[in-house]
Amino acid sequence: MALSFTHLHVHSEYSLLDGLSRIPTMVTRAKELGMNSLGITDHGSMYGVVDFYTACKEAGIKPIIGCELYVAGGSRFDKRTGDKAYTHLTVLAKNNEGYRNLMKLSSKGHLEGFYYKPRVDHELLEELADGLIVFSGCPSSELSTALINGDYNNAREIAKWCMDSFPEFYLEIQRHENLDFLDPLNEGILKLGEELDIPLVATNDLHYVDKEESTLHDVLLCIGTNSTVEDEARFRFSDESFYLKSPEEMKELFIDIPEAVSNTQLIADSTDVSLDFSTLHLPQYRTPNDENADTYLRNLCWQGFDSRYPEGATESSKERLGYELDVISETQYPNYFLVVWDIAKFARQNDIVFGVRGSAASSLALYCLGVTDIDPLDYSLVFERFLNIERKEMPDIDMDFQDDRREEAIRYVTEKYGRDHVAQIITFGTLGAKAAIRDSGRALGMSYADVDRVAKFIPTRVGMTIDQAFELSPEMKESYENDPRLRLLIDTAKGLEGVTRHASTHAAAVVISEDPLIDHVPLQRPTKGDESSVAMTQYAMEPVAKLGLLKMDFLGLINYSILSKAAKLVLERHGVNILLPEIPFDDPTTYDLLASGETTAIFQLESPGMRRYIKDLKPGSLAELAAMVALYRPGPMEHIATYIDSKYGKVPIKYPHPALEEILKETYGVIVYQDQVLHILRKFAGYTLGQADIVRKAMGKKISSLMQQERENFTEGAIKLGYDEKIAGSVFDLIEPFAGYAFNKAHSVSYAVVAYWTAYFKANYPIEFLTCVLNAYEGNAEKIGPAVAECTRLDIPVLPPHINHSDVDFSIDSSASEKPSIRFGLASIKNVGALAIESLVQDRKKNGPFKSLADFSRRGGTDAANRRVIESLSKVGALDVFGQRGQLVASVDSITQLMQREAQLKESGQSTMFDLFGSSVPTPLAEVQLLDSPEPTDREKIGWERELLGVSLGPRILDPRYAPEGAVLSKDLLEAFSDGERVIIAGEVASVRITADRQGRRICFAGVEIFDGSTIDVAIWSRAYEKTSHLWIEGSLLQLTGPVRRRDEEISVHCDQASELDVPENIALKPPLQIDSESNSILQQTDTQNQKTIIQESNRDSSTHVTEDTINHFESNQADNDHSRMLLVNLTETDKPEEDQFLLKAILQTLLEYPGNDRVDLMIHKDGTQWRLEMPIIRTGFCEELSERLIELTGSSDTISVEEEANTSAA
Repeated sequence: MALSFTHLHVHSEYSLLDGLSRIPTMVTRAKELGMNSLGITDHGSMYGVVDFYTACKEAGIKPIIGCELYVAGGSRFDKRTGDKAYTHLTVLAKNNEGYRNLMKLSSKGHLEGFYYKPRVDHELLEELADGLIVFSGCPSSELSTALINGDYNNAREIAKWCMDSFPEFYLEIQRHENLDFLDPLNEGILKLGEELDIPLVATNDLHYVDKEESTLHDVLLCIGTNSTVEDEARFRFSDESFYLKSPEEMKELFIDIPEAVSNTQLIADSTDVSLDFSTLHLPQYRTPNDENADTYLRNLCWQGFDSRYPEGATESSKERLGYELDVISETQYPNYFLVVWDIAKFARQNDIVFGVRGSAASSLALYCLGVTDIDPLDYSLVFERFLNIERKEMPDIDMDFQDDRREEAIRYVTEKYGRDHVAQIITFGTLGAKAAIRDSGRALGMSYADVDRVAKFIPTRVGMTIDQAFELSPEMKESYENDPRLRLLIDTAKGLEGVTRHASTHAAAVVISEDPLIDHVPLQRPTKGDESSVAMTQYAMEPVAKLGLLKMDFLGLINYSILSKAAKLVLERHGVNILLPEIPFDDPTTYDLLASGETTAIFQLESPGMRRYIKDLKPGSLAELAAMVALYRPGPMEHIATYIDSKYGKVPIKYPHPALEEILKETYGVIVYQDQVLHILRKFAGYTLGQADIVRKAMGKKISSLMQQERENFTEGAIKLGYDEKIAGSVFDLIEPFAGYAFNKAHSVSYAVVAYWTAYFKANYPIEFLTCVLNAYEGNAEKIGPAVAECTRLDIPVLPPHINHSDVDFSIDSSASEKPSIRFGLASIKNVGALAIESLVQDRKKNGPFKSLADFSRRGGTDAANRRVIESLSKVGALDVFGQRGQLVASVDSITQLMQREAQLKESGQSTMFDLFGSSVPTPLAEVQLLDSPEPTDREKIGWERELLGVSLGPRILDPRYAPEGAVLSKDLLEAFSDGERVIIAGEVASVRITADRQGRRICFAGVEIFDGSTIDVAIWSRAYEKTSHLWIEGSLLQLTGPVRRRDEEISVHCDQASELDVPENIALKPPLQIDSESNSILQQTDTQNQKTIIQESNRDSSTHVTEDTINHFESNQADNDHSRMLLVNLTETDKPEEDQFLLKAILQTLLEYPGNDRVDLMIHKDGTQWRLEMPIIRTGFCEELSERLIELTGSSDTISVEEEANTSAA
């Protein structure tokens, strides 16, 4: 008979990067060892509780739910580090009340006490103690820490507090080897137990299931702590004993205190926690006058029905809506539909573009409610695919919102139902095959080259495992068999593959509850959130749905943002108000665009493969577009050629049986949709659509026993309807594989609509559309490059950023030429961003263009006064109007310092002597000397632009006229080549990585940018690299030859021959952009190769604000002489602005008393820096008497200097 013992201190893989125990394996092993119960106590969180509970129930053992809490040294609100920052405490739920309190403790630890760890405190523990069983904890607990530190009295007080605070309290005792402190600690625990009559409980601090996993666990700890197994000082466990021991092993370990072992079973037997998976906790929509939700929904739907079909509707459509409403009522989902209707109403009223994805588009009720704009009757969409009364599962109504306004929808729901009723949903990242290789390699201390080589053996495919990679990669298998080091790497990675690595916020999922969520799920902050953020569940999507909570996907779709902004831009420029649902689906211009295959930036149609198929298909309807969206996936893709050829009569359309023609006619005899499978099951075997959907789902799971039963049911039903048994079998064989990979038709149609809308804008309003595309992908070089190339193909000029013409974002610019162009936005420059540039652009729009570098420096603002910002603006040519690019880049530090000084003066409100003049004579700026520096080469400029803009806008080094004969000029053309077919490509080497093969010979992997701006992956194996190694340098221009290699969707070239590409060394740039000189807002560029250019503030257009009389006095004292001089008055600014202002005013009054034609500049000195301020409206007549009076005022003979000038023809 099995001994009575239960593991109650257990860390699953949800003790992230600390626990290695996979829940299914752990539960199975406990069952094998004869245990009837098992606990879970992950660190600070309850991530795995529902999965653990379910696995235990399925295995027939009792789940004991717990958590190892972090306890703050003081208040949970205190933020402090050090030894007393937090300790550990083992807590179990005795009953449902305890489970709810445990959720609250974990939640509040995250939401209120998080500081490095989610911490609770004594106050919370006392408040939420009911229903909890508490252990004193592991050696890192508060009580154990006191004993380890030799403070027995403190430990006693802690124990007494625990006894007073918790209904059930046990002293936890553990025994592991190689821990010097453990024996004295356990002696103290035993002493406390005896003195205070506290029962003992034996635990094993379980972190992995099998003893042999200790080495894997050590590697996992290295991954979590960013260390290697070679680091002796790393955090590590003391021995191999932290595994799921048998009851016999635990009894032997604690043979001297058997009650500590038996108490574990007593505790387990006393617990009774049951999770409720049968009750729905849907939010309640408050109807007007508390009207019944079902009645209110029906009224809304019939009102919407009349609005959708103003000219009357068929009886079948009325029957369809009535049927749907009855199903919604019977499944108790009226509130759900009202909640969704309300969200859609909010979005529509606030001009937020939205839609639904998935099977929700097949609901006529949702169409009548305005949640979707797709009429399911037009496309024969099956409602049962969405909501099936025979399956009784909560339907998914997943909503897409324009991605830049998704947060508004979440905020609305949060405010509507309350912050404590709404949360985002957590998701967990696991170690995939490649990540397991890379992380394991780092932890094992292996070289990057070896690890990278093995990782690249693994195909890039969703769900790819290391075992699958073995079957697909002979190189990987060979490495494993012949190299012990790589064998260790691969075995280690296999052991860690699939382990939960980190938590993050699900990109779309939101949960809304009738009650406060904390009553149903533990909560925490979003992974990138703060105290103001909507909370996030600690349970993932499936557990949340299982608990009866309403889970919705609020997805952000960038294409909706593009469409929304494009529509606004069209209205602004053309006065045409385009409403997306009213766009006609028969626009010839749109179908011409689709037929051309030029579908860059078109939703779902951008990939090279899809572009080829769309060009071949030449869709003439939304239905054909939807079919292509459905077919372009692994599995159905093999039927694309048949679909296209059947459309054009190249092959005859074949139906499995004449009775199925009605179902398959729209897709030319090819099964494309799951809906068609349902119709076939109904038509051929008499299934209801609800039954058919259950069968379809079963087919997708490919359970052989289930399939055999369904085959018999199908055949029996077909025979009853008069079909031959053999034919019935062949039809079943046909639909069975399609049920697994055929697509949801409603989803296909929904996506086809968005694809069509984007194509419509591109075809009819290309410049507006592509401007919005560029804005949407700002900062994404992989998207910006192709979008700019598409503009070029469409003859839409794309202009570089310009400090006086660019907006914050990409914009349409008509200032440079009569032809509208797209101008790069300043915020689209890397290192700049909107924050740094918004105030600058606002100032320019309000006060006019920047007239000079000094003017820009003064007005640029605090946010732009940043070295990286100025350097990036200079490198991409945005400041070219102020000087030559080389000099500007070399002078970045001086410009930045000047801007920072001016910004600091403005922000500080510090008074200076120049306040005397008012705002029209601003505080003078230091003279900026642009440093001598040669102009960058064209190649350097192109490199800067690629780095900072994602694309080069200047003259291309890779002009197609330099292409070798027969070279492939674009990636699209390369995609047409088959695996192994030889090609010639040419381009610039964009990246180089040199490594070694298994024999230690050097090989090279490079990225080569070809003529269309796309980058091709190139592999150069050892023999070829030995001959051409001198060529593989970033920036080199090469032509190369080799076979095409295809792996999944990836394409590369294996180069076996390479040589230099003959291109002119330097290509002249286009003339620098200039502002109209009449506005005096540009400095013309001159040849400054051998001289320094002084940029200083010009105030010739300013007027002084001393007084109106003074201005008149200035003008009346300007003599019209033939000869003039420059009088330079030197002043030193002090820390006493009032005295400075008094002195400056006295000097000005003195100058006015000596009229003449001599001009005046002030040279201000302070702290070793000098500024020169031009005083254009002051004229004086220099003489000995004036000189003496100025010296008398300033107390220095160095005050005055005179420079002779030529005739200036005074204004």
